[in-house]
Amino acid sequence: MPPTAPKFEFSRARSILTDAIAARAFPGCAFGVFAAGQPIVIDSLGQFTYEPDSPAVQPDTIYDLASLTKVVVTTALAMLLHQEGRLDLEQPLGDLLPGFVVGRERGSAARHITLRHLLAHNSGLPGYVEFFRTVDTPAALFRSCLELPLNAEPGTRAEYSDPGFILFGKALEVLKHEHLDPWAHREVFEPLGMKATGFCPPPTTRGLIPPTEEDSILRMRRIQGEVQDENASVLDGAAGHAGLFSNVPDLLLFAAEVLTAARGNGCLFEAATIELFSQRQVPPTSCRALGWDTPSPNSSAGRHFSPHSIGHLGYSGCSLWIDLDAHVAVVLLTNRTWPDRKSQLIREIRPAFHDAVREKLRTAAL
Repeated sequence: MPPTAPKFEFSRARSILTDAIAARAFPGCAFGVFAAGQPIVIDSLGQFTYEPDSPAVQPDTIYDLASLTKVVVTTALAMLLHQEGRLDLEQPLGDLLPGFVVGRERGSAARHITLRHLLAHNSGLPGYVEFFRTVDTPAALFRSCLELPLNAEPGTRAEYSDPGFILFGKALEVLKHEHLDPWAHREVFEPLGMKATGFCPPPTTRGLIPPTEEDSILRMRRIQGEVQDENASVLDGAAGHAGLFSNVPDLLLFAAEVLTAARGNGCLFEAATIELFSQRQVPPTSCRALGWDTPSPNSSAGRHFSPHSIGHLGYSGCSLWIDLDAHVAVVLLTNRTWPDRKSQLIREIRPAFHDAVREKLRTAAL
């Protein structure tokens, strides 16, 4: 897929993004739409930062994806392992990471946390912990993660959990006997032609990536071309919950594979795998599938993505939504955390943008 797609005008969607840049929701963005079996737009607006001489964002500009890592890497690899019969969703985490149960009381709820619980974000683990404030090595961070107390009984409450995906990523590495980074390159990115996607961009390319923030918490400098998430930074930039960098053309390739696979013609995934991992999990009020999110009331996907849609957000301002019924995917990449994470305008912009895209598609002759 080239960095540009057949020209297709989404004037209202572009206007929403233009207004967002003017309101300083983010300094720039890249976006893309896949429909009718092809990318129908790959475009960009704005600049890397708010400075007048800042570089312009290009359609193929690479961004820090933050938690999109959870689906493009960690969930994708879990799907492949499941197809191979090597991932048992009901396997207790403690079987793979014995440190998770060492020292816990016999019968402790933590002993019953399964890989399915981690994927469904209903393990009872907390949503977010600032491990980086007390540890500075990967081993120490994993140890702290293993020792976390639970906030709820497994399977009883949905709570989106970064620690859960840190542990899930490590469990996958134990199953595969390989780190996520080279594994994802070989079995996901390379087969799909995702040449711009990966962890830990080399120093020579960092200036081509929009900065995410002026870090005043941990590193005390501009964060550009290296992972923004502090816990992922301690984990050497490659973890199950964050650390991936990519661009719109590559993410549309990934989305196209998911959509094609759902119809039984994928090169990586099987239709049954897409169906399984796209199903909402317990409790019934949860919008979480296995690794994936699904549309909910007031969803970032807006009003027009079908219930049979999957997607995910990234804290840095990125999103991916895939409608399995309509065979449509939309990617929006921004650095909304620049320069200091304060702006929350992205919450209003995402659904408005998605609504504008889907409403245009309804009237388009494709």
